[in-house]
This record gives sequence, structure tokens and C-alpha cells, in this order.
Amino acid sequence: MSTQPPLRFAAIGLNHDHITGQTNILLEAGAQLVSYYAVEPELAAAYGQKYPQAARAASAEEILEDASIQLIINAGIPCDRAPLGIRAMQHGKDYMTDKPGMTTFAQLEAVRRVHAETGRIYSVDFSERFHVRSAVKASQLIQADAIGQVLQVVILAPHHSRLATRPAWFFEREKYGGILVDIGSHQFDQILFYTGSDRAEVVTAQIGNLHHPEYPEFEDFGDAIIRGSGGLGYVRVDWFTPDGLGTWGDGRLFILGTDGYIEARKYCDVAGRPGGDHLFLVDQRSAQRIDCHDVALTYGRQLIEDIRNRTETAMSHAHCFLVSELALEAEAKAARLGYLR
Repeated sequence: MSTQPPLRFAAIGLNHDHITGQTNILLEAGAQLVSYYAVEPELAAAYGQKYPQAARAASAEEILEDASIQLIINAGIPCDRAPLGIRAMQHGKDYMTDKPGMTTFAQLEAVRRVHAETGRIYSVDFSERFHVRSAVKASQLIQADAIGQVLQVVILAPHHSRLATRPAWFFEREKYGGILVDIGSHQFDQILFYTGSDRAEVVTAQIGNLHHPEYPEFEDFGDAIIRGSGGLGYVRVDWFTPDGLGTWGDGRLFILGTDGYIEARKYCDVAGRPGGDHLFLVDQRSAQRIDCHDVALTYGRQLIEDIRNRTETAMSHAHCFLVSELALEAEAKAARLGYLR
């Protein structure tokens, strides 16, 4: 049993609900939540109710200047995430942010530079892989050579828009970065990870506002084809999940190998088994469903160990920055589609 004191962390920027998952995965790994801050008093109050053990700070600077805090987590407005991460690293702290970690090429270059200058960790919590047991199990099966060499990864990632509940920044492209930068970054992470690619290019991409003319800067659809050094990828993201599904999206992951394939129905099995994390493996011998509910989620624990040991076991910075670069490139070169009637 470790005799080291728990890692101390704080939350700044609470605009996305993903902050709950980020907090919980660290608490479950044994870290200590010290304090939190949000500009919006209602967001700070709600977070404080969930985590009464933490103190509400009077400002972000109060947390940044607290030498006892080792890690800052953030799920603020997307365009504000990289600037805060830069400040955190310059204050000698490591940083974990919700995706997207950057919304512009200038932010990406600034983060790369400050990471190199300070040696601090800048980690993007790609929750559609790190927080999903079937996604972790898929990685274990690939490592065990269950499907041979991975050839292609296909990801369908529909989301429920809930437009009436969204804040104003959700519809401002400069603030959310575009659909392939925002929710698309999850998928580029998985394509690179499962194919083992350390280099990649965007072959083609398209984005559009196909059905929401009342929100002119909103992008409700995007897709892209990726060619990686270790395999191929296709991703489709959208905001068209209907109310009848009962969850926020029917995320589906398909991994094609030379000797089999994996399908993960991450969040639901439509009109089938209840709950999430449904994984199917088809190989040369059989087709089977694999229960993933006992699969351990390791990102929080690994990140804590990386902070203590100055290692990169949870995710390398090369991978993290390449994901962001691909997302930004896909958004920049995408064909723009208009409304469909």
C-alpha cells in the first residue's frame, strides 16, 4: 500500500458537465479535491453541493497561487481551456482539461511551447475512451491479438442536442471550435490509439449546419476520413439523437482487424440489453458478447502516477497534441455544407 499523501487537485471552470466525470475519476483513484472556482455563481454552487469537502475559492488566482495544489482540472468554455492550462503550467502545476483541449492552431502551438518550457503535464480527458469500459476492453483485446492487425477504425458518435438547455457559447463557433474540433476530438483520439498511429493526415472532411438555420454558427453534422501510419479511420459526429433513445447518444465503435472485428455499443443496445458497455467480438472461431462491467478504468490512477513520477503512461503528449492537430486540420479543411430540405 502506498504511503504517499494523496495528490491535491482543484477545479477551475465548470461550464460542461464533464467536470463531474473528471472529478470522480481522480477521487476514485485516491486524489484529494481541495478547492474549486467558477465565474458563474450558479455553477460554483452546484459543484459545491456535489463535493462539499472542497472549499470554494474567491478567484482562479487563489487556486493557481496555492503551492500545495498539484493538478488543475477544467471543463470551462472550450476557447478558454488552453489559456488556463498555460497559466497552470506556468504556475508549476499539471493540468487536465475536458476536450477539446485547444480550439485554434495558435493555442496548440502555445500549449506545446509552454509544456516544453515547463515540463508540466497537459492532459486532455478523452472521456469517450478513458471513461468507457467497453472502449478499454477493446484495447485489451487488441493487445492480446484477438483480431490480428488493426486495419480500420470507424466511429459513429451521435449526440442529443437539447438545444433549449444550452448556454449561448454553445452556438458561437469561435467559442466551441467547430464540431470536428469539439466532439470530433474524441474520435480522432480513438482512431490514433487503436491503430497505433503516431502520424496521420486528414484525407477529407465535411461539416455543416444541415437543419438548424435559427443558429447560423452551429454545426450539427461532421465527418472525416483519416489515414494514419498504423491504420485507417472514419468518423461521423452529429447532434441528431432523437428523444426516444433514452440516453445522450448511441456511440458505436467498430475496429476491423485482419483476423476479426470488434463492435462496442458504448452507451446503449438499441431495443436490446439494458445499460451500456456492450462489446461484441467476432474472430475465426466464434461470435461472442463480452461483459465489460468489471473492466477497470485506469486513466485517473495513471495520471496521478505520471504526476508523481514525471512519466507519460496515461497518454503521451505526442499523442495528445497530434489529436488536437488533426481535429483542427479537419475542421479547417472541411467542405462546408448548407441546410438540407
